[in-house]
Amino acid sequence: MSVRENYEEIMANVQAAAEASGRKKEDITLIAVSKFVDEGRIKEAIACGAKNFGESRAQELTAKLTMFEQAGSNVHFIGQLQTNKVKYVIGNVKTIQSVDRLELANEISRLAQKKGIVQQVLIEVNIGGEPQKGGAYAEGLEEFLTNISRLNGVFVKGLMCIPPAVDEADARRYFAKMKMLFDRMAGLGLPNVAMDELSMGMSGDYRAAIAEGATMVRVGSAIFGERRRPGAEA
Repeated sequence: MSVRENYEEIMANVQAAAEASGRKKEDITLIAVSKFVDEGRIKEAIACGAKNFGESRAQELTAKLTMFEQAGSNVHFIGQLQTNKVKYVIGNVKTIQSVDRLELANEISRLAQKKGIVQQVLIEVNIGGEPQKGGAYAEGLEEFLTNISRLNGVFVKGLMCIPPAVDEADARRYFAKMKMLFDRMAGLGLPNVAMDELSMGMSGDYRAAIAEGATMVRVGSAIFGERRRPGAEA
């Protein structure tokens, strides 16, 4: 299938899942994950109406920035971000969705203030408690969020997660846990924090994520097809 056919199918599924959960398709932001995707296919998605894209490497993001800016696209940084790479991302993306430690939040705050901007972020939660993955643990999230709320130049718009590699039915259990956590954090009333966005769900489980309350889904291969990481063998 073409990028257009894939995109239209995904949007139809998003609408159906949103309506089944008592919402409208406009309540769900589809982020087309464009990491390792060439500009030609990204432009195809833009022509279909895609407005939001997800990148996960600072170098690749930098190379694509002109294209995204010319198209008026919103770019979200969704990958693990090293503190020494923040300077390439800060101010160039709408949202950094992978803030998972105070050291990173401090560096974002420092550079945002230096630039005179407020950087929107999401807090990544390690909802499965997997030691090999990044993300703040659910048990310490309230303290972590409280610490970040005190930083200037940073505004927390919500939470993000990548559940364990399980089937869609099992993933739904983690999404439900995220929604409960999301609602609890919203009740804290912290400054510089607004629980507006819950980013969860990818190509294999975005419908389950929407059913459990996601406001953003990050879909890559289901739109662009399988991607080959640069340098990988043919």
